[in-house]
Amino acid sequence: MQARPLPLAAFALAALSPLALIGLGLALGPGWLWAVFLYMAVLTVILDQLIPLTAGQAEGDEFPAADALLIATGIGALTLLPLATWGVAGASGLTPGQRVLLFFAAGFWLGQVAHPAAHELIHRPRRALFRLGATVYAALLFGQHASAHRLVHHRHVASRDDPNTARAGESFYRFARRAWIGSFRDGARAETALRNGAARPGLHPYAAYLAIGLAALMLATLIAGLPGLLAWTGLALHAQSQILLSDYVQHYGLTRARRPDGRLEPVGPAHSWNTAHWFSSVMMLNAPRHSDHHVHPARPFPALALPAAEDAPRLPWPLPLACALALAPRAWRRAIAPHLARWRETRPSSAAPDTAA
Repeated sequence: MQARPLPLAAFALAALSPLALIGLGLALGPGWLWAVFLYMAVLTVILDQLIPLTAGQAEGDEFPAADALLIATGIGALTLLPLATWGVAGASGLTPGQRVLLFFAAGFWLGQVAHPAAHELIHRPRRALFRLGATVYAALLFGQHASAHRLVHHRHVASRDDPNTARAGESFYRFARRAWIGSFRDGARAETALRNGAARPGLHPYAAYLAIGLAALMLATLIAGLPGLLAWTGLALHAQSQILLSDYVQHYGLTRARRPDGRLEPVGPAHSWNTAHWFSSVMMLNAPRHSDHHVHPARPFPALALPAAEDAPRLPWPLPLACALALAPRAWRRAIAPHLARWRETRPSSAAPDTAA
């Protein structure tokens, strides 16, 4: 079992290889499209299961090149969206089957790689990096995530006040509707509250999200007319579904205790599900190491640690596989129930769980 930190080049290779394969598919033919689809849907699971590698944390490292990878991935997402729209709906010369293959391959990459990169960018202190991450989300017609994730989710995670925390027994489909609407509403309220007392409030972020989203849809229409508009919207919804699936799985059924004074206990490792599967974690820029991110939101992704199994709950499946399982509510509930019950039985608690509506 290896516990040494993986070099940043490993993250770059795993995260950006699918983008290169999509480019080759558009330029050279369907064989490359099959390669990227199998990379995202099959190879990741195989490598996770066959090679039991665990990458350690590099304490004290600043990872100066980590931001460069995030920038490259963000720019890659903003480039892929119009290219994939043209490939799926434009005069690309692809057959209908190849267009479907491209749609799913591009959608998987946007949801499983571009999203973790944008998520990291909106947590970076540099304003330019935050704006790039927010632009990626806005181009995916999901700009509110840049506000709601930081101002609502991180504050209220694992409580009834967080629309992006799934309750035990709640299906993904019920959760997705509640989370999308709730995060849009609560994120807008949080941003407005920040500006109410500011001397120079500036442009409301939601206005920027709306403007970028409209510009994206106009570009899609210019690329391929109505089919282009539908293709871009479909890719955005595909990516959004994966973002919501990640939220659903990574906090499902976990609750923070409410203290006698009414306040919630501090966020800790116990309030997020993690996975110990190495390749999907590297490809997703360590997003499956979710507990450490919530405890240290500003920590660079290569340095995120995997908590011990007794300190934080672990999923027995790679995160992409768990998300796929969550699409079948009955199968998901049967599969996750013993793991959730075991965690609740073993975790010490000094206060009552948050059950307030």
